[in-house]
Amino acid sequence: MEHIVKINFPGGFISAGDLYEILLIAENAGANHIRFGNRQQLYFSILEHCLEDLKMDMLSAEINYEIDNDEHPNIISSYVADTIFNQEGWLREGVYKDILDKFDYQPRLKINIVDNQQTFVPFFSGNINFIASGTNNYWYMYIRFPKTGRQCCFHSLVYSDDIPSIAKTVEEIILANKDLFYDQKKVDEKLFFKILLAKTATAIQPIADQLKLPAFYLPYYEGFNKYNNKYWLGIYRRDELFSIGFLKDICLLCLKKRIGQLYTTPWKSIIIKGIDPEDRYEWGLILSKYHLNIRHAANELNWQIEDLCDEALELKKQLVREFEEADLRTYQLCFAIKTQPKTGLPGSVIIKKNKQGSFDLLHTRDFNPNSKDYVSYLKQIKTADLSACLAALCNDFYDAQSNTLEALTNPISEEPSLKQEKIAFYQCGHCLTRYDKQYGDSVNDIEKEVEFESITDYKCPVCEAPKSEFSLVELNGGQV
Repeated sequence: MEHIVKINFPGGFISAGDLYEILLIAENAGANHIRFGNRQQLYFSILEHCLEDLKMDMLSAEINYEIDNDEHPNIISSYVADTIFNQEGWLREGVYKDILDKFDYQPRLKINIVDNQQTFVPFFSGNINFIASGTNNYWYMYIRFPKTGRQCCFHSLVYSDDIPSIAKTVEEIILANKDLFYDQKKVDEKLFFKILLAKTATAIQPIADQLKLPAFYLPYYEGFNKYNNKYWLGIYRRDELFSIGFLKDICLLCLKKRIGQLYTTPWKSIIIKGIDPEDRYEWGLILSKYHLNIRHAANELNWQIEDLCDEALELKKQLVREFEEADLRTYQLCFAIKTQPKTGLPGSVIIKKNKQGSFDLLHTRDFNPNSKDYVSYLKQIKTADLSACLAALCNDFYDAQSNTLEALTNPISEEPSLKQEKIAFYQCGHCLTRYDKQYGDSVNDIEKEVEFESITDYKCPVCEAPKSEFSLVELNGGQV
């Protein structure tokens, strides 16, 4: 009999030394592989006869863990995106760590702590969602009542230092009043916030501007990528399995190169930041040692599926293969496969298994996965027909974008239309980085006005894809 061991990484990061110790314990208990979950946690499987030794090792190392249980969901954060996917706003490493350090309990509800400037980590997949506002150290708070479709925003902003205590109070109220706020068709939001205000004495600030969801963009989160004067490395596994030997080597190299921590992502992958350019070859050797590919297609990386769900994983693999054969564009979209009800997985397109064993297809009204306004597209779809239905939905999405673009570039007016300047640039097919000759490329020491065709041995300054992976994009009036 196999048992599933789960270990949380609050905030989605862990020191290389601590991860190495966990890997040794897992290996001693007979595990060969590690999985990461969509809440940035870690899983591995062990056999029954290894349980006692595992418990002793965990106790000795003072590691919190759960076996065959998820009573304490991980606190997820967008700290992984800091400096590599967004550099705007006030939210930085120190703020994340200060907040996480103040949690003196293990939450039983899902908590998200995210920057409103990024779209890599979902906003509303938690039960208690703290989203950075435009005011330094103040946050929006959205409550998604457990096992309901109800979500509401607290009427005031909350202060960074108060997040742990407010989250604890919210959890206590919900769990002490399940008949009112847990798995209920109707929830009295006013009553909930009245109780919350009576139990808290925290620094709050009126909301001046309502939260505006940024347009969704999923960055290419795999491979070697430049930022500032360093590299970051993203590693994704198609089968979700990371060998313990590989991760141990990664941890040892982090320790050797004085890289303090590793990051897990909601896309079940890992990211290592702070790699010096002169060390890139050594990191590449580890990838070669374990024969790891780090150039998967973008339409394989934009999927959310339930943790430890082989059915959803196999369906994802099948659909990705069919997408590849159809050469289907999926940019600005992400897909979620739900085989169980009320999982809370975010997605702009939802593939939901119904009680009959077929699938229903939904999407958010604006195709932003952080939205909760769902539209039913098709119902009772057989597995064999899913790919064709998804392709039709994707085409509808891009047709709608084209109509919007046409309206923007050809506005109805009684005035004579001006001739619009034609804009042309080359764009990386992997990470969508542009080469525009009017700006050149400072990373590759290319001056302005140098034609792309005349450049030899060019590589993308972000993901280092070769020149052959760039394609010409021509637009009228600069509208994307």
